[in-house]
Amino acid sequence: MTEMAAMTTKDGRFGYEAKGDTTLPPLVFLHGIGGAARGWRNQIDAFSNRYYTIAWDMPGYGGSKQLPSVSISTIADALKDFLQQVGASKPVLVGHSIGGMIVQQFLVKYPDIASAVVLAQTTSAFGSSDGEWQKNFIDSRVGPLDRGETMVSMAPKLVQGLVGDEPSAAGVALARDCMASVKPETYRASMQAMIGFDLRKNLADIKLPTLLLSGSKDNNAPAKTMAKMATFVKGSTYVELEGVGHLANMERPAEFNEVLADFLSTSHNLSGSSS
Repeated sequence: MTEMAAMTTKDGRFGYEAKGDTTLPPLVFLHGIGGAARGWRNQIDAFSNRYYTIAWDMPGYGGSKQLPSVSISTIADALKDFLQQVGASKPVLVGHSIGGMIVQQFLVKYPDIASAVVLAQTTSAFGSSDGEWQKNFIDSRVGPLDRGETMVSMAPKLVQGLVGDEPSAAGVALARDCMASVKPETYRASMQAMIGFDLRKNLADIKLPTLLLSGSKDNNAPAKTMAKMATFVKGSTYVELEGVGHLANMERPAEFNEVLADFLSTSHNLSGSSS
C-alpha cells in the first residue's frame, strides 16, 4: 500500500488523497465516522490504472474544514462543492457507513451528477422511530469521551468491535490509526448528524447503477437490512461478504476490491480505460 501525500483543494476547504490520470473516469470514496481519506489507500492504489481515484476527508476530518452546521444534508452539499473543486465529472461514488448515507442524500438533492453509486455497509434509516436505539447507540460511542477517555484510548476497542473474522492485521492497524486521529468534536457532531436520517422512501428513486455491499458479521449495518434495501433499488446488485464486519475495505481489501471491480466492469461499461 503506497504512502500518499495529502492534498488540499484550491479553495482550502477540503483535504483529500488521489491517484491516477485526471482524464480517467473519477472514482470517489467517502469514509465512515471513524475514518479518513487514507483509509481508502488500498482502493486508491488498486483502481488508479483505470480511474482517477479520489478519497476525501469529510468536513471536520483530516485536512478538511468543519462546516458551520453539520448535518447529512449540509455534508451532501459540501460533497457537491468538493467534486467541483477536484473536477470530478460524472463520478462513481463509493460511500461507506455514514458516507453511504451522504451518498443517498446527495442523490436526492443532485440526482444527475453521479454515474453510479456503491452503498457499502450503510443504511437508509438510522435507528427506530422511538429513538431509543439511536440514543443507546450514540451513548455507547460518545459516553467514554464524557468519562474522560480520548479517541486514541478508545480506538483499539472501537475497531475491535467493528471487525469480523480474520481481518487483515494491516487493515486493523489502519482503522485504529484513522479512528485515533478523529477530533472528538468532529466525532460527536457526526454522530448527532445521523439522528433522524430516514431516506427509505427515496430508495425507489435511485435510477443509477447501484451496488449494495454488506458483511455477514456487521452489527452496525446488518446484512439483512442491506438486503432489504436492495429490493427497493431497481436493478441494483447486492453482495454479502461472508465473515466480514463493518470495515470491509480495510478488513478484506482484496475481496472488497474484487466485488467493486466486478460491479464496475459489468454495470453500464464503467470499467474505465481497461475495458
